[in-house]
Amino acid sequence: MKKYEMNMSEGPLFRKILMYSLPLALSGMLQLVFNSADAAVVGRFTGATALAAVGSTGALVNLIVNVFMGLSVGASVVAAQYIGARQARDIYETVQTAMAASVVCGVLVAVAGITLSRPLLRLTGSPDDVIDQAALYMRIYFVGMPASMLYNFGAAILRAMGDTKRPLYFLAAASILGVILNLLFVIVFGMGVAGVAWSTVISQTLAAAMVVICLVRLENSCRLDIKHIKIYKDKLMKIIRIGLPAGLQGSVFSISNVVVQSSINSFGSTVMAGNAAAANLDGFVYTTTNAVYQAALAFTSQNVGAKKHGRISRVCYSSCAIAAVGGVMIGGLMYTSGELLLSIYSKDPAVIETGMIRLSVMATTYFLCGLMEVLCGVMRGMGKSVLPMMVSVVGACGIRILWVFTVFAAHRTLLALYLSYSVSWFVTASAHFICVMIAKRKLLQAGKSTEPKRGLAFADVE
Repeated sequence: MKKYEMNMSEGPLFRKILMYSLPLALSGMLQLVFNSADAAVVGRFTGATALAAVGSTGALVNLIVNVFMGLSVGASVVAAQYIGARQARDIYETVQTAMAASVVCGVLVAVAGITLSRPLLRLTGSPDDVIDQAALYMRIYFVGMPASMLYNFGAAILRAMGDTKRPLYFLAAASILGVILNLLFVIVFGMGVAGVAWSTVISQTLAAAMVVICLVRLENSCRLDIKHIKIYKDKLMKIIRIGLPAGLQGSVFSISNVVVQSSINSFGSTVMAGNAAAANLDGFVYTTTNAVYQAALAFTSQNVGAKKHGRISRVCYSSCAIAAVGGVMIGGLMYTSGELLLSIYSKDPAVIETGMIRLSVMATTYFLCGLMEVLCGVMRGMGKSVLPMMVSVVGACGIRILWVFTVFAAHRTLLALYLSYSVSWFVTASAHFICVMIAKRKLLQAGKSTEPKRGLAFADVE
């Protein structure tokens, strides 16, 4: 339906980017509320050890998932570029390819996650009082990975056409169901971390079903045609070219986060619980800025497809401004209300104290991560995926790991450990900015800033 679509290659940018980002930010916050409900319910009704078990799995889950999830970024970029160029047949083939690939990716991730959960937890030094519950949580969580992949790839297609509202509605319904099941499984049935995991799987399945139904019912070239779904090799190669470096970057980020998590684990389960609770809170800052990253990715992609390269700078500056202001505002709120919010997860003063140490660094400087991601998104939207991957790997991940083995090794405090994030964000954002300026100048110098040729209409494929 036209009311859900957005023409990103014409008209004012700041307002459109803001309107595109808000539903995405709300979607991410809803997901975090659901995750926070997981952590709060299991922490209050099962104990700090269970909270540590659930919270300590995030970096490992992302390590396994991110390579494949990066392909959804590739699908979004490729689809948005074709939409900007009004190439309906290519849009149609991209959608079929992306959704078919999501099923394959989901199965592969599920098998890998179920098989590797316990060995990876052991490798990261998960304490004996945590590892059994953490392994159980991860194995059940990965059962739902095919549904998770379906939802994320489907939502990526909707975002490419400018629709960020319906994914919000789908996620809202799934989150409400998840919270209800969470309370039922943990409090009523006493299932502990298994109850939290199963509620996640069921809610993800509902979200996946809704996004698939939505795509099937579309009346334009983004329609999913289940009877003729197949992988088109040329479209898959384009998705992989953009998405694989993005996925590898995410996995390398996860490796650095696993290194940091291993350092946190060395302080014991109480510190792990405080870190897990605070991570849920500073996640609200991340999801705000990540929404703007998604906007920068989509707007840049459509304008590149439409050959309106002169608009890329305005996309970049508007997105950076929104990400910075949003990050500072939400981060400040999380920090100033930190003790009250942390008490939702645990009444243990030691847990709250360690959680505040994380918030004092992460919540107040997360806007730097937002700038880093927005600039990376602009690069990917221009079709440059290997360069931002290399910059991020060397800048963010390399600095973070080096910091752990040097600065943190010399000063073994939580504050010193968390500062590795802020330093790596600043350095990497600065490097990305230079790369964006060079890449944009090359586009303009190549004489590609011309009006697009009129191709097929957006809804021509039947």
